[in-house]
Amino acid sequence: MAGFISEFFGYKAEDSSKESLQTAMRQICPFLGKQCTKVLKDRTIAGVCAIRQKTEGSPDVICCPNRLYADDYRMLRIVAQKAFGLNLNLYAGRAAVDKAKQEDGAIAVFGHGWGGELRLPQRQGSGSYFVDWVLARLDANGKLVEFTAIEVQTIDTTGSYGKARLALGKDRSIISDTVGLNWENVAKRIIPQIIYKGQVLQREDLCKTGLFFVCPKPIYDRVINRLGGVDKIMSFPMQPASINFLAYDYAVGITQEGKIAALDVVEEHSTTVYKVQEAFSAMSLPDGNVYREAITKSLYSISQK
Repeated sequence: MAGFISEFFGYKAEDSSKESLQTAMRQICPFLGKQCTKVLKDRTIAGVCAIRQKTEGSPDVICCPNRLYADDYRMLRIVAQKAFGLNLNLYAGRAAVDKAKQEDGAIAVFGHGWGGELRLPQRQGSGSYFVDWVLARLDANGKLVEFTAIEVQTIDTTGSYGKARLALGKDRSIISDTVGLNWENVAKRIIPQIIYKGQVLQREDLCKTGLFFVCPKPIYDRVINRLGGVDKIMSFPMQPASINFLAYDYAVGITQEGKIAALDVVEEHSTTVYKVQEAFSAMSLPDGNVYREAITKSLYSISQK
């Protein structure tokens, strides 16, 4: 496989504006406001936000979760409004208690440096309780009344983009490299994880809206296709057993030089963990005797001689 780096330190790879060059030179992640956290094996700061395969018409696919935190973590505010139906301010962990008393309610955020790590019990065997984000709604007295959880997933890569990254960093040249997209990981790891975490959350008395699964549109499409389409995982109102898919993609329109491409929620679908599990287990099988037919064709077909 081969591909290109399509976003570099937040800007389109073809953007050679002063803003994009300065950000790359400083190795700053414009979405976090600090140094990019992705490091290559040789300790080079990666700065790679999205990848595009070499095949004509391939979309830009976000490979760094921090890319989804654009516009000062707008994604968290969107999920909070969908989950709680209220426009409350977000604060890091314990700081939300006093703010809730002052502001007639607030949302405590746990995850990625916002509110510290939640001390969940260790689980024996495979699987993990941990989600990327927890949003906890506090009432006017600072009391916890409900919460929701968010899992953020971008694409893992295969191969390497080291040479492509070097060319971009040197003179903004765009060259292909051996980088590929690990679509197989969607079925092997992502879907089982959201099923397991969804099952854990539906047993929580205060988790009334289940799990939000936030990902780029190409990953959403792969997941839904792997589950047999939206008809297989029919829509349900939000509930403790919900899996709420939110698909992000680049906003329609031409991105100006020196500007970061905006992201929008382009598709969403709420179903239940039971429907996802059922669809994942119900593999689409081929017709019977496909092995026999293939062996027979290989052994006796004239075209094989």
